[in-house]
Amino acid sequence: MDSRLPNFYKLSLDERLEIVARFAKLSEEEKKSIRSTAALPIEIADRMIENVIGTFEMPLAVATNFLIDGKDYLIPMVIEEPSVVAAASNAAKIAREGGGFFTSYTGSIMIGQVQVAKLRNPIAAKFEILRNKDEIINKANECDPILIKLGGGCRDVEARVIETFAGKMLVVHLLVDVKDAMGANIVNTMCEAVAPFIEKLCGGKVYLRIVSNLAIHRIARAKALFRKDVIGGEEVVEGIMLAYAFALADPFRCATHNKGIMNGISALMIATGNDFRAVEAGAHSYAAIFGYKPLTSYEVDEKGNLIGTIEIPIAAGTIGGATRVNPLAQICLKILGVKSSEELARVAAALGLAQNFAALRALATEGIQRGHMELHARNLAIMAGAKPEEVDKIVEIMVRDRKVRLDYAKELLEKIRK
Repeated sequence: MDSRLPNFYKLSLDERLEIVARFAKLSEEEKKSIRSTAALPIEIADRMIENVIGTFEMPLAVATNFLIDGKDYLIPMVIEEPSVVAAASNAAKIAREGGGFFTSYTGSIMIGQVQVAKLRNPIAAKFEILRNKDEIINKANECDPILIKLGGGCRDVEARVIETFAGKMLVVHLLVDVKDAMGANIVNTMCEAVAPFIEKLCGGKVYLRIVSNLAIHRIARAKALFRKDVIGGEEVVEGIMLAYAFALADPFRCATHNKGIMNGISALMIATGNDFRAVEAGAHSYAAIFGYKPLTSYEVDEKGNLIGTIEIPIAAGTIGGATRVNPLAQICLKILGVKSSEELARVAAALGLAQNFAALRALATEGIQRGHMELHARNLAIMAGAKPEEVDKIVEIMVRDRKVRLDYAKELLEKIRK
Protein backbone atom coordinates (compact mmCIF):
# COMPACT_ATOMS: atom_id res chain seq x y z
CA MET A 1 0.00 0.00 0.00
CA ASP A 2 1.00 3.62 -0.47
CA SER A 3 -0.13 6.55 1.65
CA ARG A 4 -2.53 7.99 -0.94
CA LEU A 5 -5.95 7.33 0.55
CA PRO A 6 -8.56 9.33 -1.38
CA ASN A 7 -11.63 10.33 0.66
CA PHE A 8 -10.11 8.76 3.76
CA TYR A 9 -11.84 11.36 5.91
CA LYS A 10 -15.25 10.29 4.55
CA LEU A 11 -14.89 6.74 5.85
CA SER A 12 -16.22 5.56 9.18
CA LEU A 13 -13.90 5.25 12.17
CA ASP A 14 -13.85 1.47 11.81
CA GLU A 15 -13.07 1.66 8.09
CA ARG A 16 -10.19 4.09 8.67
CA LEU A 17 -8.72 1.92 11.40
CA GLU A 18 -8.90 -1.16 9.18
CA ILE A 19 -6.96 0.60 6.41
CA VAL A 20 -4.28 1.80 8.83
CA ALA A 21 -4.11 -1.68 10.37
CA ARG A 22 -3.44 -3.23 6.95
CA PHE A 23 -0.85 -0.54 6.14
CA ALA A 24 1.06 -1.07 9.41
CA LYS A 25 0.22 -4.78 9.90
CA LEU A 26 -1.35 -4.10 13.29
CA SER A 27 -2.54 -6.99 15.41
CA GLU A 28 -6.08 -7.28 16.75
CA GLU A 29 -4.75 -6.33 20.18
CA GLU A 30 -3.07 -3.21 18.79
CA LYS A 31 -6.26 -2.22 16.98
CA LYS A 32 -8.15 -2.68 20.23
CA SER A 33 -5.65 -0.47 22.06
CA ILE A 34 -6.10 2.33 19.54
CA ARG A 35 -9.88 2.28 19.90
CA SER A 36 -9.79 1.85 23.67
CA THR A 37 -10.46 4.86 25.85
CA ALA A 38 -7.98 3.49 28.38
CA ALA A 39 -5.04 2.49 26.18
CA LEU A 40 -2.62 3.79 28.81
CA PRO A 41 -3.21 1.61 31.89
CA ILE A 42 -3.54 3.67 35.04
CA GLU A 43 -0.90 1.51 36.72
CA ILE A 44 1.64 2.52 34.06
CA ALA A 45 0.59 6.17 34.18
CA ASP A 46 1.12 6.14 37.94
CA ARG A 47 4.75 5.17 37.39
CA MET A 48 5.41 7.69 34.61
CA ILE A 49 4.88 10.87 36.66
CA GLU A 50 3.99 11.84 40.21
CA ASN A 51 0.59 12.62 41.80
CA VAL A 52 -1.36 10.72 39.11
CA ILE A 53 -5.16 10.76 39.45
CA GLY A 54 -6.12 9.54 35.97
CA THR A 55 -5.31 9.90 32.26
CA PHE A 56 -6.25 12.57 29.73
CA GLU A 57 -7.21 11.79 26.15
CA MET A 58 -6.70 13.63 22.89
CA PRO A 59 -7.62 12.65 19.32
CA LEU A 60 -5.20 10.37 17.45
CA ALA A 61 -5.26 10.73 13.67
CA VAL A 62 -3.07 9.89 10.70
CA ALA A 63 -1.89 12.28 8.00
CA THR A 64 -2.00 10.66 4.57
CA ASN A 65 -0.26 11.06 1.19
CA PHE A 66 3.30 11.47 2.49
CA LEU A 67 6.07 10.38 0.14
CA ILE A 68 9.44 11.00 1.83
CA ASP A 69 12.70 9.97 0.18
CA GLY A 70 10.74 7.59 -2.02
CA LYS A 71 8.93 5.86 0.86
CA ASP A 72 5.25 6.10 1.74
CA TYR A 73 4.26 7.08 5.28
CA LEU A 74 1.09 7.41 7.28
CA ILE A 75 1.99 9.87 10.02
CA PRO A 76 0.29 9.52 13.42
CA MET A 77 -0.63 12.85 15.00
CA VAL A 78 -2.10 13.67 18.41
CA ILE A 79 -3.62 17.15 18.39
CA GLU A 80 -6.81 18.95 19.36
CA GLU A 81 -6.71 21.76 16.77
CA PRO A 82 -9.12 21.39 13.82
CA SER A 83 -7.86 21.27 10.20
CA VAL A 84 -4.19 20.58 11.02
CA VAL A 85 -4.23 16.93 9.94
CA ALA A 86 -6.29 17.70 6.83
CA ALA A 87 -3.93 20.54 5.87
CA ALA A 88 -0.83 18.34 6.23
CA SER A 89 -2.42 15.56 4.17
CA ASN A 90 -3.40 17.97 1.40
CA ALA A 91 0.06 19.56 1.32
CA ALA A 92 1.64 16.10 1.08
CA LYS A 93 -0.67 15.28 -1.84
CA ILE A 94 0.48 18.42 -3.63
CA ALA A 95 4.14 17.70 -2.87
CA ARG A 96 3.83 14.23 -4.46
CA GLU A 97 3.27 15.93 -7.81
CA GLY A 98 6.80 17.33 -7.51
CA GLY A 99 8.36 14.05 -6.35
CA GLY A 100 7.52 14.23 -2.64
CA PHE A 101 9.82 15.33 0.16
CA PHE A 102 13.59 14.90 0.18
CA THR A 103 15.38 14.99 3.52
CA SER A 104 18.73 14.85 5.32
CA TYR A 105 19.92 14.67 8.93
CA THR A 106 23.17 15.73 10.54
CA GLY A 107 23.37 13.07 13.26
CA SER A 108 22.44 12.24 16.85
CA ILE A 109 24.87 14.37 18.88
CA MET A 110 23.41 16.05 21.96
CA ILE A 111 25.09 18.77 24.02
CA GLY A 112 25.55 18.51 27.77
CA GLN A 113 26.53 21.68 29.63
CA VAL A 114 28.64 22.02 32.77
CA GLN A 115 28.67 25.52 34.24
CA VAL A 116 31.77 26.61 36.15
CA ALA A 117 31.63 29.87 38.13
CA LYS A 118 33.83 31.73 40.65
CA LEU A 119 36.93 31.37 38.48
CA ARG A 120 39.97 33.52 39.07
CA ASN A 121 41.45 32.73 35.62
CA PRO A 122 38.67 31.56 33.27
CA ILE A 123 40.83 31.60 30.12
CA ALA A 124 43.48 29.43 31.76
CA ALA A 125 40.71 27.15 33.05
CA LYS A 126 39.43 26.74 29.50
CA PHE A 127 42.91 25.72 28.41
CA GLU A 128 43.07 23.05 31.14
CA ILE A 129 39.71 21.62 30.12
CA LEU A 130 40.76 21.26 26.51
CA ARG A 131 44.18 19.87 27.49
CA ASN A 132 42.48 17.13 29.52
CA LYS A 133 39.52 16.49 27.26
CA ASP A 134 40.46 12.84 26.59
CA GLU A 135 40.22 12.06 30.29
CA ILE A 136 36.90 13.92 30.53
CA ILE A 137 35.57 11.85 27.62
CA ASN A 138 36.71 8.61 29.26
CA LYS A 139 35.03 9.51 32.56
CA ALA A 140 31.81 10.37 30.73
CA ASN A 141 31.81 7.10 28.79
CA GLU A 142 32.14 5.05 31.96
CA CYS A 143 28.51 5.99 32.69
CA ASP A 144 26.91 3.83 30.00
CA PRO A 145 28.81 0.79 28.65
CA ILE A 146 25.74 -0.28 26.64
CA LEU A 147 25.65 3.02 24.72
CA ILE A 148 29.36 2.60 23.97
CA LYS A 149 28.73 -0.94 22.77
CA LEU A 150 26.03 0.39 20.42
CA GLY A 151 28.51 2.83 18.89
CA GLY A 152 27.49 5.93 20.85
CA GLY A 153 29.04 7.85 23.70
CA CYS A 154 30.84 11.10 24.42
CA ARG A 155 32.68 12.17 21.28
CA ASP A 156 34.25 15.54 22.10
CA VAL A 157 34.57 18.33 24.65
CA GLU A 158 34.23 22.05 23.97
CA ALA A 159 34.75 24.99 26.32
CA ARG A 160 33.91 28.67 26.12
CA VAL A 161 34.03 31.67 28.41
CA ILE A 162 30.86 33.76 28.65
CA GLU A 163 30.16 37.16 30.16
CA THR A 164 27.27 37.34 32.65
CA PHE A 165 26.01 39.91 35.19
CA ALA A 166 27.54 37.58 37.81
CA GLY A 167 30.94 37.74 36.15
CA LYS A 168 32.77 35.50 33.68
CA MET A 169 31.86 31.83 33.61
CA LEU A 170 33.29 28.81 31.86
CA VAL A 171 30.81 26.56 30.06
CA VAL A 172 32.01 23.07 29.18
CA HIS A 173 30.12 21.17 26.48
CA LEU A 174 30.06 17.38 26.27
CA LEU A 175 29.16 16.27 22.74
CA VAL A 176 27.41 12.92 23.14
CA ASP A 177 26.21 10.58 20.40
CA VAL A 178 22.97 9.26 21.90
CA LYS A 179 22.09 7.05 18.89
CA ASP A 180 18.32 6.30 18.81
CA ALA A 181 17.47 7.89 22.17
CA MET A 182 16.37 11.45 22.82
CA GLY A 183 19.35 11.42 25.14
CA ALA A 184 18.56 13.78 28.01
CA ASN A 185 18.98 11.21 30.78
CA ILE A 186 22.35 9.84 29.71
CA VAL A 187 23.71 13.31 28.91
CA ASN A 188 22.66 14.61 32.32
CA THR A 189 24.27 11.58 33.97
CA MET A 190 27.53 12.18 32.09
CA CYS A 191 27.58 15.86 33.03
CA GLU A 192 27.18 15.00 36.69
CA ALA A 193 29.86 12.31 36.47
CA VAL A 194 32.55 14.60 35.03
CA ALA A 195 31.68 17.64 37.17
CA PRO A 196 34.06 16.87 40.08
CA PHE A 197 36.99 16.37 37.71
CA ILE A 198 36.17 19.58 35.84
CA GLU A 199 35.95 21.45 39.13
CA LYS A 200 39.36 20.07 40.14
CA LEU A 201 40.91 21.13 36.82
CA CYS A 202 39.47 24.64 36.89
CA GLY A 203 39.67 25.63 40.53
CA GLY A 204 36.19 27.15 40.34
CA LYS A 205 32.80 25.81 41.41
CA VAL A 206 30.48 23.74 39.22
CA TYR A 207 26.80 24.59 39.38
CA LEU A 208 24.50 23.47 36.52
CA ARG A 209 25.08 20.10 34.85
CA ILE A 210 22.37 19.52 32.27
CA VAL A 211 21.49 18.80 28.65
CA SER A 212 20.89 21.68 26.23
CA ASN A 213 17.68 21.57 24.19
CA LEU A 214 19.31 23.68 21.49
CA ALA A 215 20.36 20.58 19.56
CA ILE A 216 22.44 22.21 16.82
CA HIS A 217 24.07 18.88 15.94
CA ARG A 218 20.72 17.13 15.29
CA ILE A 219 19.48 19.19 12.35
CA ALA A 220 16.79 17.71 10.12
CA ARG A 221 16.23 19.22 6.69
CA ALA A 222 13.49 18.68 4.12
CA LYS A 223 12.78 20.06 0.66
CA ALA A 224 9.77 19.85 -1.65
CA LEU A 225 8.79 21.28 -5.01
CA PHE A 226 5.22 22.58 -5.18
CA ARG A 227 4.21 22.86 -8.82
CA LYS A 228 2.74 26.17 -9.88
CA ASP A 229 -0.09 24.59 -11.86
CA VAL A 230 -1.08 22.36 -8.93
CA ILE A 231 -1.16 25.00 -6.21
CA GLY A 232 -3.19 27.55 -8.18
CA GLY A 233 -0.91 29.46 -10.53
CA GLU A 234 1.41 32.46 -10.39
CA GLU A 235 -0.89 34.51 -8.18
CA VAL A 236 -0.83 31.87 -5.44
CA VAL A 237 2.95 31.48 -5.72
CA GLU A 238 3.31 35.25 -5.38
CA GLY A 239 0.97 35.29 -2.38
CA ILE A 240 2.99 32.59 -0.61
CA MET A 241 6.24 34.43 -1.30
CA LEU A 242 4.75 37.63 0.11
CA ALA A 243 3.59 35.73 3.21
CA TYR A 244 7.10 34.32 3.62
CA ALA A 245 8.63 37.80 3.19
CA PHE A 246 6.29 39.05 5.92
CA ALA A 247 7.46 36.33 8.35
CA LEU A 248 11.10 36.96 7.44
CA ALA A 249 10.78 40.66 8.28
CA ASP A 250 8.41 40.69 11.26
CA PRO A 251 8.84 38.67 14.48
CA PHE A 252 5.15 39.03 15.37
CA ARG A 253 4.19 37.22 12.18
CA CYS A 254 7.18 34.88 12.42
CA ALA A 255 6.03 33.56 15.80
CA THR A 256 2.78 32.33 14.24
CA HIS A 257 4.59 31.12 11.12
CA ASN A 258 6.84 28.88 13.24
CA LYS A 259 3.97 27.86 15.52
CA GLY A 260 2.22 26.44 12.45
CA ILE A 261 5.28 24.34 11.68
CA MET A 262 5.23 22.95 15.21
CA ASN A 263 1.52 22.09 14.92
CA GLY A 264 2.56 19.08 12.90
CA ILE A 265 5.89 18.26 14.51
CA SER A 266 4.61 18.47 18.08
CA ALA A 267 1.58 16.32 17.19
CA LEU A 268 3.95 13.65 15.88
CA MET A 269 6.20 13.94 18.94
CA ILE A 270 3.23 13.43 21.28
CA ALA A 271 2.03 10.44 19.26
CA THR A 272 5.43 8.76 19.49
CA GLY A 273 5.93 9.46 23.20
CA ASN A 274 8.65 12.07 22.71
CA ASP A 275 9.30 15.25 24.69
CA PHE A 276 7.53 17.71 22.41
CA ARG A 277 8.39 20.61 24.74
CA ALA A 278 12.11 19.94 24.26
CA VAL A 279 11.69 19.85 20.48
CA GLU A 280 9.69 23.08 20.52
CA ALA A 281 12.25 24.81 22.76
CA GLY A 282 15.05 23.72 20.43
CA ALA A 283 13.17 24.83 17.32
CA HIS A 284 12.37 28.32 18.57
CA SER A 285 15.86 28.77 20.04
CA TYR A 286 17.38 27.74 16.71
CA ALA A 287 15.12 30.21 14.91
CA ALA A 288 16.37 32.97 17.23
CA ILE A 289 20.14 32.43 16.98
CA PHE A 290 20.59 35.32 14.52
CA GLY A 291 17.40 37.21 15.34
CA TYR A 292 14.08 35.37 15.31
CA LYS A 293 13.50 34.03 11.78
CA PRO A 294 11.30 31.45 9.99
CA LEU A 295 12.39 27.82 10.16
CA THR A 296 11.29 27.42 6.54
CA SER A 297 12.33 29.22 3.38
CA TYR A 298 10.77 29.56 -0.06
CA GLU A 299 12.13 30.27 -3.54
CA VAL A 300 10.71 30.27 -7.05
CA ASP A 301 12.47 28.25 -9.77
CA GLU A 302 12.89 29.15 -13.44
CA LYS A 303 9.52 27.54 -14.30
CA GLY A 304 7.68 29.50 -11.64
CA ASN A 305 7.31 26.54 -9.28
CA LEU A 306 7.65 27.01 -5.55
CA ILE A 307 10.54 25.33 -3.71
CA GLY A 308 10.11 25.00 0.04
CA THR A 309 12.77 23.96 2.53
CA ILE A 310 13.00 23.57 6.29
CA GLU A 311 15.95 23.33 8.67
CA ILE A 312 15.15 22.44 12.26
CA PRO A 313 16.74 20.64 15.24
CA ILE A 314 14.85 17.45 16.11
CA ALA A 315 15.99 15.78 19.33
CA ALA A 316 13.64 12.80 19.34
CA GLY A 317 14.10 9.11 20.03
CA THR A 318 12.64 5.75 19.17
CA ILE A 319 13.84 4.13 22.40
CA GLY A 320 13.65 5.07 26.05
CA GLY A 321 11.27 7.25 28.04
CA ALA A 322 7.54 7.27 27.32
CA THR A 323 8.30 5.98 23.83
CA ARG A 324 8.85 2.52 25.32
CA VAL A 325 6.47 2.80 28.27
CA ASN A 326 3.26 4.03 26.63
CA PRO A 327 1.66 1.23 24.56
CA LEU A 328 0.04 3.69 22.15
CA ALA A 329 3.40 5.35 21.44
CA GLN A 330 4.74 1.96 20.38
CA ILE A 331 1.77 1.40 18.10
CA CYS A 332 2.19 4.86 16.57
CA LEU A 333 5.84 4.11 15.82
CA LYS A 334 4.70 0.89 14.16
CA ILE A 335 2.18 2.80 12.03
CA LEU A 336 4.90 5.27 11.08
CA GLY A 337 7.28 2.43 10.27
CA VAL A 338 10.50 4.25 11.22
CA LYS A 339 13.57 2.21 12.19
CA SER A 340 15.69 4.91 13.84
CA SER A 341 15.67 8.34 15.46
CA GLU A 342 17.19 9.68 12.25
CA GLU A 343 14.26 8.47 10.16
CA LEU A 344 11.83 9.89 12.71
CA ALA A 345 13.58 13.28 12.51
CA ARG A 346 13.46 13.26 8.71
CA VAL A 347 9.73 12.51 8.75
CA ALA A 348 9.17 15.27 11.32
CA ALA A 349 10.95 17.81 9.13
CA ALA A 350 8.85 16.85 6.10
CA LEU A 351 5.69 17.11 8.18
CA GLY A 352 6.70 20.55 9.46
CA LEU A 353 7.32 21.79 5.93
CA ALA A 354 3.98 20.39 4.74
CA GLN A 355 2.18 22.07 7.63
CA ASN A 356 3.80 25.42 6.90
CA PHE A 357 3.14 25.29 3.16
CA ALA A 358 -0.52 24.45 3.79
CA ALA A 359 -0.91 27.41 6.14
CA LEU A 360 0.78 29.88 3.79
CA ARG A 361 -1.29 28.68 0.83
CA ALA A 362 -4.50 29.06 2.80
CA LEU A 363 -3.51 32.51 4.02
CA ALA A 364 -2.57 33.59 0.49
CA THR A 365 -5.87 32.41 -1.00
CA GLU A 366 -9.10 31.75 0.91
CA GLY A 367 -7.84 32.70 4.38
CA ILE A 368 -7.08 30.36 7.26
CA GLN A 369 -10.56 30.36 8.77
CA ARG A 370 -12.50 28.44 6.13
CA GLY A 371 -11.00 25.07 7.00
CA HIS A 372 -10.88 25.89 10.68
CA MET A 373 -14.48 26.99 10.89
CA GLU A 374 -16.08 23.83 9.52
CA LEU A 375 -14.22 21.69 12.01
CA HIS A 376 -14.75 24.22 14.79
CA ALA A 377 -18.46 24.13 14.00
CA ARG A 378 -18.45 20.39 14.66
CA ASN A 379 -16.97 20.97 18.11
CA LEU A 380 -19.59 23.62 18.85
CA ALA A 381 -22.41 21.33 17.74
CA ILE A 382 -21.16 18.63 20.10
CA MET A 383 -20.81 21.18 22.91
CA ALA A 384 -24.42 22.25 22.28
CA GLY A 385 -25.49 18.67 22.95
CA ALA A 386 -26.03 17.42 19.39
CA LYS A 387 -26.08 13.68 18.82
CA PRO A 388 -23.87 12.22 16.05
CA GLU A 389 -26.77 12.12 13.57
CA GLU A 390 -27.56 15.81 14.26
CA VAL A 391 -24.03 17.22 14.02
CA ASP A 392 -23.64 17.33 10.22
CA LYS A 393 -26.91 19.22 9.70
CA ILE A 394 -26.04 21.83 12.32
CA VAL A 395 -22.53 22.27 10.89
CA GLU A 396 -23.88 22.71 7.38
CA ILE A 397 -26.24 25.50 8.46
CA MET A 398 -23.70 27.31 10.67
CA VAL A 399 -21.04 27.36 7.93
CA ARG A 400 -23.59 28.38 5.30
CA ASP A 401 -24.87 31.24 7.47
CA ARG A 402 -21.34 32.16 8.61
CA LYS A 403 -22.54 32.10 12.19
CA VAL A 404 -20.20 29.61 13.86
CA ARG A 405 -21.14 30.27 17.47
CA LEU A 406 -22.23 28.15 20.40
CA ASP A 407 -25.45 30.08 20.94
CA TYR A 408 -26.42 29.57 17.29
CA ALA A 409 -25.60 25.87 17.51
CA LYS A 410 -27.96 25.58 20.49
CA GLU A 411 -30.65 27.51 18.62
CA LEU A 412 -30.34 25.23 15.57
CA LEU A 413 -30.38 22.10 17.71
CA GLU A 414 -33.60 23.24 19.35
CA LYS A 415 -35.20 23.89 15.94
CA ILE A 416 -34.08 20.53 14.56
CA ARG A 417 -35.53 18.67 17.52
CA LYS A 418 -38.84 20.45 17.24
